[in-house]
Amino acid sequence: VQLQASGGGLVQAGGSQRLSCAVSGSITGIKTMEWYRQAPGKEREWVASILPNGSVNYADSVKGRFTASRDRAKKTMYFQMNGLEPEDTAVYYCAINTVYRIYWGQGTLVTVSS
Repeated sequence: VQLQASGGGLVQAGGSQRLSCAVSGSITGIKTMEWYRQAPGKEREWVASILPNGSVNYADSVKGRFTASRDRAKKTMYFQMNGLEPEDTAVYYCAINTVYRIYWGQGTLVTVSS
C-alpha cells in the first residue's frame, strides 16, 4: 500500500492550492482519511478527517478555508485550500487510519509567500 501526495508548491497569500493523495493497493478496515501538516520547527498537527459517512471534521485553524474530499472510484483524496496564509506554510501529509494501523503519505510542501 502506498499513499502518494502531490500538488504542493509556492503560492501567494490569499491564493489557492489543491493537494491530491492517490492510494495504490488495497486497504481494509478504514476508519478515517486524514490530512496533517507540519510547519517548520513545529510538530505535526492534525487538520482534517473524512469520516466513513463522508462528513469532514476540520481544525479551527483551517475551518471555512480548506475542504477535504475523496473520490472512491479514483482512490484519491483531495485537499482544496483557499485563502492561504503564510501561517499555512507546511509539509502536508495524507493518512489513512484503519483498525490495524495508520498509513502515511510522503508529504508535499506548500509554501505561502506574503
